[in-house]
Amino acid sequence: MIIQDVINHLEALAPLAYAEDFDNVGLLVGNKYNKVTGILVTLDTLEAVVDEAIEANCNMIVSFHPIIFKGLKKITGKNYVERVVLKAIKHDIAIFSIHTALDNSQHGVNDMICNQLQLTNKHILIPQSATIKKLTTYVPKKEADQLRTALFNAGAGNIGNYSNCSFNVEGQGTYKGNEDANPTLGKKGENHTENETKITVTFAKHQQNNILSTLFKTHSYEEVAYEITSIENKNQNIGMGMIGEFAQSMDESQFLNHLKTKMNTKCVRHSALLNKNIKRVAVLGGSGSFAINAAKSAGADAFITADLKYHDFFSAENTILLADIGHYESEQYTKNLLVAYLTKKITNFAIILSKINTNPVKYF
Repeated sequence: MIIQDVINHLEALAPLAYAEDFDNVGLLVGNKYNKVTGILVTLDTLEAVVDEAIEANCNMIVSFHPIIFKGLKKITGKNYVERVVLKAIKHDIAIFSIHTALDNSQHGVNDMICNQLQLTNKHILIPQSATIKKLTTYVPKKEADQLRTALFNAGAGNIGNYSNCSFNVEGQGTYKGNEDANPTLGKKGENHTENETKITVTFAKHQQNNILSTLFKTHSYEEVAYEITSIENKNQNIGMGMIGEFAQSMDESQFLNHLKTKMNTKCVRHSALLNKNIKRVAVLGGSGSFAINAAKSAGADAFITADLKYHDFFSAENTILLADIGHYESEQYTKNLLVAYLTKKITNFAIILSKINTNPVKYF
């Protein structure tokens, strides 16, 4: 197994195409063709984590947060980021970050929080838009079934709980090849009319290369006519945050105690109590103040996130209970999720969970 094989498994869980634009995800350090000796999973890649990888003979670190976030103009070891990169390169250790790609995954960070809190009836809080694309192509009528099947097998034509979805129109295509053409049907230099089927299918944007490769490989024409457009429909399976429900409602004190216990935190900063029961809960791991209005619009009784500022708490406006459990605390179980996932996918060697608590925030 090489580094790229592990990356392929991780992208199946959380395609990097859905990471936020500001983010820096993917292989940050290392050669994707190197053979894997071991994988260490961590929330943050610090020097101590690289040392842990060296001791465990792991030459790949899968990290939630990217150690390289802003551009590096020099690598001299003057700060912890540069020291991590230097040490990783020196010991030929690859570093891969999945960050907001996993935030936006249906089975990622926020799903893990919901499971930890025992929430059910879960769905994405802020679905992403412009993640669905549409392919339109034209094929000889007699080849339409073959091409449709190939596109379906490549991942096209899935809409919600339905697969093999397409729209088809019969018509006539015309063309005339020049002297350098080598037409499959008709003769060069002559006008040709062919009974064709116009096929339209949708697909997830991260599948585009595979869809086009399948189209070109299956289509018989020398020059394939096709169009790809982006659809503004929101993708209900990809996006930030999640909302779910408790089986039984609980009062605010019970809820806060439940939150502290399940999320393993001794401190919860929260807005004013509203003296109402909590049943419907929105969650967003990491810095989530931008989702307060979305949580309110979704009818959440409480919103769990991190890094709320002083004025953010005023946004509750006596309609929702805001609970800040801490950045690390909201994402701490992410590495367990990744270890469990990779262990199922890779069975020929151990996937190691880092033992280092990388939380930079301490409480007195």
